[in-house]
Amino acid sequence: MAQIYGYVRVSTREQNEDRQLVAMRGFGVLDCNIFIDKQSGKDFIRQAYRKLLKKLRPGNTLVIKSIDRLGRDYGEILEQWRIITKEKLVAIVVLDIPLLDTRQKERDLTGTFIADLVLQILSYVAQQEREFIRQRQAEGIAAAKERGVKFGRPPMKRPVSLLFQTVLEAWARNEISAREAGRRLGVSYKIFLKWTRL
Repeated sequence: MAQIYGYVRVSTREQNEDRQLVAMRGFGVLDCNIFIDKQSGKDFIRQAYRKLLKKLRPGNTLVIKSIDRLGRDYGEILEQWRIITKEKLVAIVVLDIPLLDTRQKERDLTGTFIADLVLQILSYVAQQEREFIRQRQAEGIAAAKERGVKFGRPPMKRPVSLLFQTVLEAWARNEISAREAGRRLGVSYKIFLKWTRL
């Protein structure tokens, strides 16, 4: 029996996939047939997507909310679309773009041409958006650095405690290793060695 599968993707673990899940359920996709990835769409090396590809059989239908949920790389989107529709013989339905519904077998040549054109345009737009995001991030980081914003964890200050002095002296007399000194102070040996140079 032909199955209907759904694919949901958000870029990070903090993002919420509820909107996409509601759309999948509204289309009639069972929860057990929905595959969710929480990672970037820059490529197709995604665990849930790979599992989904293995499940797909001829005659099945794959539902996605929008083309950028499939991915954000122009060439890769077109290649995955070809694999799914031509090699695996699975229909794809893009909920946000009714033109991208390959279940419509009665489509004439003009309809197929328009759907292919829309797919190419949307794939291109998805990749452009990914590149714009990367550019905006780089610009934001550069602007923050110009304002003096420091990135990463602030360096740990050398303690002035009696414990530190005792450990430092034991290390200086070669009674303990840098690793042991770090363990006693609750820091890595690299941090301890940095403190010895201050």
